[in-house]
Amino acid sequence: MSSSSTAGIHDLSFATTEFVLPHTALAEHNGTPVGKYHVGIGQRSMSVPAADEDIVTLGAAAAAPVVARHGADGIRTLVFATESSIDQAKAAGVYVHSLLGLPSATRVVELKQACYGATAALQFALGLIHRDPAQKVLVVASDVSRYDLDSPGEATQGAAAVAMLVTADPALVRIEEPSGLFTADVMDFWRPNYRDAALVDGQESIGAYLQAVQGTWKDYGEQGGRPLEAFDAFCYHQPFTRMAYKAHRHLLNSAGYDTDEAAVRRALEATTAYNEVIGNSYTASVYLGLAALLDRREDLDGRAVGFLSYGSGSVAEFFAGTVVPGYRAHLRTAEHRAAIERRRPIGYDRYRELHRWSLPTDGGDHPAPEQTTGPFRLAGIGGHRRRYVRR
Repeated sequence: MSSSSTAGIHDLSFATTEFVLPHTALAEHNGTPVGKYHVGIGQRSMSVPAADEDIVTLGAAAAAPVVARHGADGIRTLVFATESSIDQAKAAGVYVHSLLGLPSATRVVELKQACYGATAALQFALGLIHRDPAQKVLVVASDVSRYDLDSPGEATQGAAAVAMLVTADPALVRIEEPSGLFTADVMDFWRPNYRDAALVDGQESIGAYLQAVQGTWKDYGEQGGRPLEAFDAFCYHQPFTRMAYKAHRHLLNSAGYDTDEAAVRRALEATTAYNEVIGNSYTASVYLGLAALLDRREDLDGRAVGFLSYGSGSVAEFFAGTVVPGYRAHLRTAEHRAAIERRRPIGYDRYRELHRWSLPTDGGDHPAPEQTTGPFRLAGIGGHRRRYVRR
């Protein structure tokens, strides 16, 4: 049988970029009917980083309100999940730790497995809390989704960071045991060290995702998880929002259930609100779905939510959470909407300039153009060292 945990997500905050490219501008450039984006993949715009924004600035911006609300006392671990790593050795979370002024008595690590990394970080955090319920763990998932210009994946790009405070007796969501797990060695999506943009086999990726959905659900059931009808909503990884619908229909069919479209919409519709205007945020995606669900639904007290976290390559996990009664008193709905609405629209030509911009790799002293109005910025690089500042 599934068991309720005393640990889970106590607070959740997200941040996104300075700029936004509407898909109407992308469609005009491509000569593509905009319905291919708005309806076909379920995307309306994509967050675009400024030249002085990256996973560190986004991660720090997402986490700062959490630390401001709860303080740093008890936070002895910061886990940073990303597949957009800026260094092969140093964890990006160390920069975030510094920018937030967290105590030196803190462990900081970076986790990677494509878009699954944040769920690995969450499970890592839960283990630490079960060992010592007095501790708090700050989980940060931050990514910039980047594909080649004029490639099939271009329309799904995005960028965001989600910060979660994981504690005993959480205010938002209690995470349950067990989990359903699945791993398969596939080449559906990958980014070699020598490339800035990811490579993706679109059809292979969809097939691998659906295989993982079926595999995790099978294992979840074998481990004694909840029956499908016990869930009120589902948060899926959303490389594009229509993928969540495709995945849920596949789950229902493979489990022997009818795909009643009204029920599918009720289970998923609220979870796609942020992803459809931010774009793919890799590790942050499924938890942006959770943020949207909590912000948009007022009837979730005590309800079970299913989570399907998928990372290409591939690793996936299905698990359940119970929404804590009174959760709405702890939400950041206004702040989340403000983070989306503050983005400055840009045209396709400006987007291409930002897409192509990067800091030189010669080790010289190179300042970054000052563009972001956010609380943190990448000031530049010198001697192969990145420099960040708090505004």
